[in-house]
Amino acid sequence: MEQTERADWPSYWGAWSADAVDVRFLTKAGATVHTADELPALLQREDGFVWVDLLATEEAAPVLTEAFGCRPAALRVCLERNHIPQVQTFPEHVVLVLLVPERGDAGHVHLLELDQVISERAIVTVHGPLNPVVPLEAALTETATVWHAVETGKLVPHSPAELSHAIGSAVARRQQAFVSGMAGLVAELESSVMGSDFRTPETLLDELFLLRHELLVVRTMAEQCHHVFGRVQALTDQLPGDAGRFAADLADQFHRVRSMADGEKDFLFGVLEFYQSRISTKMTIASERLAVLAVLTLPITAIASIYGMNFEHMPELTKEWGYPATLCVMAVIVTILLRWAKRQGWW
Repeated sequence: MEQTERADWPSYWGAWSADAVDVRFLTKAGATVHTADELPALLQREDGFVWVDLLATEEAAPVLTEAFGCRPAALRVCLERNHIPQVQTFPEHVVLVLLVPERGDAGHVHLLELDQVISERAIVTVHGPLNPVVPLEAALTETATVWHAVETGKLVPHSPAELSHAIGSAVARRQQAFVSGMAGLVAELESSVMGSDFRTPETLLDELFLLRHELLVVRTMAEQCHHVFGRVQALTDQLPGDAGRFAADLADQFHRVRSMADGEKDFLFGVLEFYQSRISTKMTIASERLAVLAVLTLPITAIASIYGMNFEHMPELTKEWGYPATLCVMAVIVTILLRWAKRQGWW
């Protein structure tokens, strides 16, 4: 199922701007949109299944508890913020928590939570809680993509589990797209590193470390999602309907995203180490040269400090050759030190 631009979903965003609870009924013949008041009747029908898409707000609690019978533990998972993906099983349904990356400012990565409550006859997708700075469109991208495919007939899911698989695949593609975007930035920074004059390394190092942080975030996210669906595979016998049938494919998808992130992360680490090594080498050479200069000026400083004392009876005060001889001694000492430093390989 191909990714579609958000601008192609005007009906989807229009429905969301008017109502925070989006109710659909999916059959083999197609999908229809309904209101929340029709939900009890839709749940009694046997010719399809219900898909409810909503935000993690106070208005979502009655829908989850009264219509779908979610227990308090499941309700907490859906309405409270979760920082890691997870799966919880209940007799009536299974609750999946997935995370989607959204790039923010200054290297910050927003973790957009997408929960799924899956039963034999229904699926509920819950978005959030959302950070106020994150646009609503970013949080709804996966479900909007799947709904667009259902509306256009490109996807005809026969069960809530199959629809959940499509949504999970959209999450994996979003993570993969994030890694691909990071790969482009890594390539740009590599070019900057190769052409850097090392006069302002702080800016480039900040960009490298911030990019490393973003890759670590999405890599960790993909690995956790992989383990979640690995757990779903192990719980196949305890899941409603055929919810465990698509777990192996989703586990493989997130494994591949993790592998891609690992590859880019290792490449970025190599670029970072190369840049730091060049900076360290440059600083070492500069330190050696400064040390040579210090050694060369040390005898001159010592002699100058002696002659800077206010003695009344220095021999050079009464002899014409006194100061020239002193300068010659300084030159001889400096020459000897230069030859010694050359033999040591310091310059």
